[in-house]
This record gives sequence, C-alpha cells and structure tokens, in this order.
Amino acid sequence: MAESDWDTVTVLRKKGPTAAQARSKQAITAAQRRGEEVETSKKWSAGQNKQHLVTKNTAKLDRETEELHHDRVPLEVGKVIMKGRQDKGLTQKDLATKINEKPQIIADYEAGKAIPNNQIMGKIERAIGLKLRGREIGQPLEAKPKKK
Repeated sequence: MAESDWDTVTVLRKKGPTAAQARSKQAITAAQRRGEEVETSKKWSAGQNKQHLVTKNTAKLDRETEELHHDRVPLEVGKVIMKGRQDKGLTQKDLATKINEKPQIIADYEAGKAIPNNQIMGKIERAIGLKLRGREIGQPLEAKPKKK
C-alpha cells in the first residue's frame, strides 16, 4: 500500500516558461549565469515593414524587354464621357452615384487611366446616352425596345 501514502506528491507536468518569457532579457542572463549555451539569432527584417524589397524575381522582371501593360481607356472615350456628363448637367460624383460606382472611377475613365470594364462602360453609356464602344463612339445611344 505504498501508493496510497498521503505524504507523497506526484507532479504530472510542470509548466515551462512561455516563449515570450524564455526570450526575455532576464531569462537569457539567467541562463548565461548557469553556464548554459545561449543561441541568439536575428530574424531577417523581423518587426519591420519591408514589403517592397528588390528580390531576384523583380530584378528579372525589370530586365524583361517585352512591354507588359494593360490597355487603358482611350482619351477619346474619356472626352466623350466628360462631354455627355456635362451636357446632362451632372458632376462626376452625380454620374458615379447614378451608376452605383465610386467617383474616382469616373475620374479615371475621363482621364484615360482606367482599365476598361464592359459593365461599367455599359452603365455610363446608358446614363449619358452616348456610345462609348465600337466604331460609333460619341454617337447617341438609340433606345432599344424593352422585352416583355
């Protein structure tokens, strides 16, 4: 009946220091005093916001001779949007609200900076009543009969 002795205590597990406690300055100096080996290594760019670093891949892309860029809205289309908007007496914000888009999108389309999106182009066409795609850019948009 040695196992039922009330005076003995069995420790199943003892919690060690947490990771933050083990890395603290006090824990490191205590380990050094005890003569234990302490390995310190600094993680590369740890705790810094280095998102835009030049790596091998970006340098390789820079050396590419092929022109890789997205097509932009032609400036002609931007001028048609501006003319149609002004003829209707709308500001960029009013037109954007009318087509449920952000005002910056209208500004980008008018400046020729936007990448063309057929859904947005269609919304703008209907809002200003002018064609923005195809051969007849700037021509009035003929109303199509609605299907029942």
